[in-house]
Amino acid sequence: MSAIKVFCKKDSARLRYVLDWLFTQVMHVTYELTDDREEVRDLPFYVSYGAESACSIPDAGLLWEPGIRQSDILTGEWRSIPTLFHDSSSKTTLPFDLFSAIFFLISRYEEYDHYTPDKHGRYPASASILSKNNWLQRPLVDEWIYELYLLLKANDIPVQLSPYQFIPTYDIDMAYSYKHKGIQRNLGGFAKSFLKGRLAEVVQRFTVLMSRSLDPYDSFVFIKRLHTAYRLRPVYFILASLKTTEYDKNISPKTDVMQRLIRRLKRDGTIALHPSYYSDDSSTFQQEKSILEQIIGESIRLSRQHYIRLTLPDTYRHLILQNIQQDYSMGYGAALGFRAGTGRSFYWYDLENEVQTPLLLHPFCFMETTAHFEEKLTPEAALDRLRSMQRTLQQTQSQLITVFHNFSLGTDQEWKGWKVIYERLIKEYSR
Repeated sequence: MSAIKVFCKKDSARLRYVLDWLFTQVMHVTYELTDDREEVRDLPFYVSYGAESACSIPDAGLLWEPGIRQSDILTGEWRSIPTLFHDSSSKTTLPFDLFSAIFFLISRYEEYDHYTPDKHGRYPASASILSKNNWLQRPLVDEWIYELYLLLKANDIPVQLSPYQFIPTYDIDMAYSYKHKGIQRNLGGFAKSFLKGRLAEVVQRFTVLMSRSLDPYDSFVFIKRLHTAYRLRPVYFILASLKTTEYDKNISPKTDVMQRLIRRLKRDGTIALHPSYYSDDSSTFQQEKSILEQIIGESIRLSRQHYIRLTLPDTYRHLILQNIQQDYSMGYGAALGFRAGTGRSFYWYDLENEVQTPLLLHPFCFMETTAHFEEKLTPEAALDRLRSMQRTLQQTQSQLITVFHNFSLGTDQEWKGWKVIYERLIKEYSR
């Protein structure tokens, strides 16, 4: 069988979006959608949406509705995996509407509903259905996909999943703690540390500025050594803000030292933009993108929002207008786990316009600042939490994207123990 037949009495942009991603992009098999029963009557196997067949899936109605509406989503279980849009009365093969469940999570349907944003204007993880049911750290979409994959394989459907992949990424939003900050900022730093009685900081700042010790945030040689040893090609998201603000404290991209660092990082990885906190202004975004492009001598097409300041649909429409093709912001800044229920990449679906866009989203599930500051985890506990998520991603042949910062992998005492942990996870996850 060269293609899988999908029988459904209806058609919609939402259904096509799910089928294209699930079958074409994830399972690497062609599919044919039909509403003609005669085409499937004599087939040994086909997928039926909303009717009984060899592989039937109940229809909850979400894929035919216009716009967004509030509704209670029934939950359940299938093969020991939690489910959404469950239908316990159905006689179908799957006891839940897999297509609606996938669409609900990867379209981020719930984020279009009313919610109370956090202090950074973000959708809070606590408002999500996955968090409310304690499923946030399970890639449920990937688990559903893998079970469906096994079912299709057992019925001789030529489906194939891509191998598990690990992609380390870094946000470079404070390249150095003391060096290259200028006289005024360092004098202010000396005064602040002295007034608070932090004499160790005073001594450390002095020795670094006198070139007697390495800047505590300078972990770039260490990071490069890991990539070389384990043949990894990371993505570096550079904060290229042209002015210093409360949330944007990197060294100016106009300085020689920052430009040299960016070119060094480009040798073993991909350079991407980390738009500054206030870059929702088109002019600011364009300036930051333009100077980064001038430094590396090529177009910037990848980005991740600083502080994960992501508001749907505005942020993604803004990125598309700025010629960004791939975004790595699909995760939470204040909680570990899977914002869209998957580690796999997918194209953003604009719910208000009911259309799949060309913007490719790459979800992350772990950021060390979240583990450290928000969840108050020790390095060992954070590694255990990540291991649990990673195992499921590897078992389901999905993708793991981690977010670290250079400052957590240096010698700063705030991050004691994280450098050792990171080397261990790179070694484990690169196999």
